[in-house]
Amino acid sequence: MDRGTYCLIFRNRGCSVNVGALGTLNFHPGWHVYVGSAQGSGGFSRVLRHIRVAGGGPCTPRWHIDYLLVHPEFSLAAVSCATTGDRESECTIARNIGGVAVPGFGSSDCRCPSHLLYFPSNPEKRIISTFSSRNLSATIKTINKS
Repeated sequence: MDRGTYCLIFRNRGCSVNVGALGTLNFHPGWHVYVGSAQGSGGFSRVLRHIRVAGGGPCTPRWHIDYLLVHPEFSLAAVSCATTGDRESECTIARNIGGVAVPGFGSSDCRCPSHLLYFPSNPEKRIISTFSSRNLSATIKTINKS
């Protein structure tokens, strides 16, 4: 399976969430983008796992993002993926996408301030623009909830 960098695009109504070691975090209503890496042996299968968990699949929280995937106030609205050949792309996208950083979220294995960013309005155009500015071709797929 291909490897690369992905963005999970969430919409939420505003809530507080206990995020493991980060403690309880307060989230403003709006949109949140999580920037992740699919550079491991499973490649983008990690994204498929996130979609399954968000849809109600089994999950024992392992990563910060798992706490949002299972929270009823967070809705996974879309996913954006781009094939990349290096681990640094995840951090480059997270640093350049804009938004307001949620300190420490998803960045315990790097020096980034955060890999979760808040936007008051839909950030899809910003995501595509950020990938494009790095010569990466990204697509956005809407997650259909039944």
